[in-house]
Order: sequence, then C-alpha cells, then structure tokens
Amino acid sequence: MSGTVRRPPLPGVLEPAGRTIGAEEREAVLRVLDSAVLCSTFGGETRALEAEMEALYGRSAVACSSGTAALHLAVAAVRFEPGDEVITTPISDFGTVAPILAQNGVPVFADVDPTTGNLDPVAVEAAITPRTRAIIAVHLFGAPADIVALRAIADRHDLLLIEDCAQAWLGTTAEGELLGRFGDIACFSLQQYKHITAGDGGLAITADPELADRMRLFMDKGWDRAKGRVHLTLGLNCRMTELIAAVARCQLEKVADVVGRRRARAEQLVAALADLQALGLPAVAGHAWWLFPLIVPGDNRRWAQALAAEGIPAMAGYLDRPLYANPVFAGAPVYGTSRYPLDRDYNAGLCPNAERLIQHTLLVLPWNEAYTKVDVDEIAQALRKVHAGA
Repeated sequence: MSGTVRRPPLPGVLEPAGRTIGAEEREAVLRVLDSAVLCSTFGGETRALEAEMEALYGRSAVACSSGTAALHLAVAAVRFEPGDEVITTPISDFGTVAPILAQNGVPVFADVDPTTGNLDPVAVEAAITPRTRAIIAVHLFGAPADIVALRAIADRHDLLLIEDCAQAWLGTTAEGELLGRFGDIACFSLQQYKHITAGDGGLAITADPELADRMRLFMDKGWDRAKGRVHLTLGLNCRMTELIAAVARCQLEKVADVVGRRRARAEQLVAALADLQALGLPAVAGHAWWLFPLIVPGDNRRWAQALAAEGIPAMAGYLDRPLYANPVFAGAPVYGTSRYPLDRDYNAGLCPNAERLIQHTLLVLPWNEAYTKVDVDEIAQALRKVHAGA
C-alpha cells in the first residue's frame, strides 16, 4: 500500500511537543541546584513527592530510582525463600521479571486474555503450586487487568498481590475503582515513555506499614538512619535523587490532565472505528491509554508496515517475543555460568494466547496527550484504509 508520509509527524515522548515539561520543572531543578542538596537522604523533595503520591492514592509511598527498582522493592518485601515462585505475565517489560530473578525466585508465566493481553485469572490459579508466594499483575497499555478476580485468588491462596501500574497512571476498574489500591503493593514508573516523566524514577505504594518499612530499608542498603549506621537487612542503593523528585512533583500535578486528554482522544478514535468488522477495539472503561492497542485481522506486521506508509507509527506485537523466549530464560546463564534459580524449561507454546498476540494479532499505536482531534481523524483514516485492504 502506498501513501504519503504526513508532515509534521505525530508528537512523541522524545520531543518537547509530546511532553508536558515546562517552566515549573525548570524552576524546580534550579531550586534543587541552588540548595546544593541533591541527595534525598538530606533533602526534602523526595519526601515531599512521597507525601503527594500518598495524597493521590491514599497509601504510603516509597520513592526510588526507577520503575524496575520499585518492583524490586516490592518483590524484596515479599521475603520469599530462594527457589520460590512468582506468577506473572509473559507480555511486559523485562523490569517486571528481573526483580524476581534478582531475589533468587522463579518466574512462572501464566497465559493472558486474547483480547487484552492482561493476565487470565483462570490461568493464574492453575499455575499456583506449594512454592508460589506472589502474583505480579501488569495493567498492560493502561487497560485494567481483572484485578478483582486476581485479588480474590491471592486471598484464597494466601499470596501477595503486586500491581505493576507503570503503564496505568490513574487507571481504574470498569466500575471506577482506582488501580493500585487492590494489590498489597503497587508500582509506578516515571521513565521517559510513561504518562509523566522525570527521565527515570519509581514509586511503590502500600497500605501495609510493615511492607512499607521493608521497602524503605531495601531502597537504602538496609539502613534505618534513625538508628545510626547499622544495616538491619540486605538492601541496595535504589534512592531517588532530589533532582528527579523535584521534576516528578511537577509532573505529578499534571497527571490527571495528561490522562484525561489521552482518554478524550482515545474515545474519539474508538468511536471513529466502531463500524469496522473484525477489528478488535479496546474497552474504554477505566483505560489509562499509555498506548492504543488493537486486535487486527490478518498479519499484524503487514498492518504496521501499511500504517507506516501512511505516516502513522505502529508496533506489531508490542514485543519481539514473550518474556520467556528471551535468552535468559532459554538456556543462557543467570548467575555465573549456572541457570540458578531457574529449574525448568520455558518452551514455545507455554502461553499460546500471548504468543498469538505477539506473532499475529496485536497492533499497538503510540498515544500522547498532545494529539489533536485532527491527528486522531488522520489516524482513523489511515486505519480505515489499511482495514479496507486487509
């Protein structure tokens, strides 16, 4: 299919037009630089960010260096034994599973819903063994996972539930309940590509004071600074800097507007495509719209190529492969020359719904709060043109 590449391109997250960074962030950075205190151990920006996150979500917040670090804090707080299992999804960033390996745990991959890519609760419950200690549920692309069912499963089997909300700032269930308030711990990202950004940075929230204390200790080398220079437990240095926190505080004030604008434009696109047969559109209710996913008829790679010819960026499958098909799970060493703690093979066919989504049916469009109604009209026109040739 031929087409004319649009000019200018859609605003993206690697340029000012696609980010909400402005005078407030500049002033915040200068405020920290002028203070000469850039370390959060001695400054006030990071603690203020935690308080503002707590006000937003109603749970204690622990700031750290990245979204992956937030998940690491959460996994470390579970305190499972080496070789214990954590169930999660095969469709996510590696940051979802790296902390499990880092704590000497075994990732167990459960299959996903073929229309959303989110964990299938039936598959999760079938994967539970006597060694299972936790479930990590990812709200993929900002769409709510079936978190009520997953919460019930975790309670039934005495497991901790961790919500990976990196892509789901202010996402909700279809009934309007805030994602991040179902898990024992929920984790958020401030990485460049997320709804709001400080370049990197993460936040973990919990309503459990003991879990909050464990995460704070792990974030700062096991050091309770109120007790002097004594290291109470194993921990790493996952501290957030004051510069990151200052920018993040400004961004946090903007997150509701960012999500609101993304929702408005996404609902416009859903309405514009509603009559296209065999095109699977995402459910609008509760969606935070980090990306805009579609289930397409035919070959998702052909769709991506055809849209690119129309000047519309798209990703076929989101990932190149399920997480378990990466070398680290497919025979490569994990620690030293050994595969420890892995004690199993992760063969092709393990999660057939996930594999089909990645290889054949899932198409993902970048999404941005700076898209205009005209932008969305042009995206819809391109999708209709590609659909007609499918």
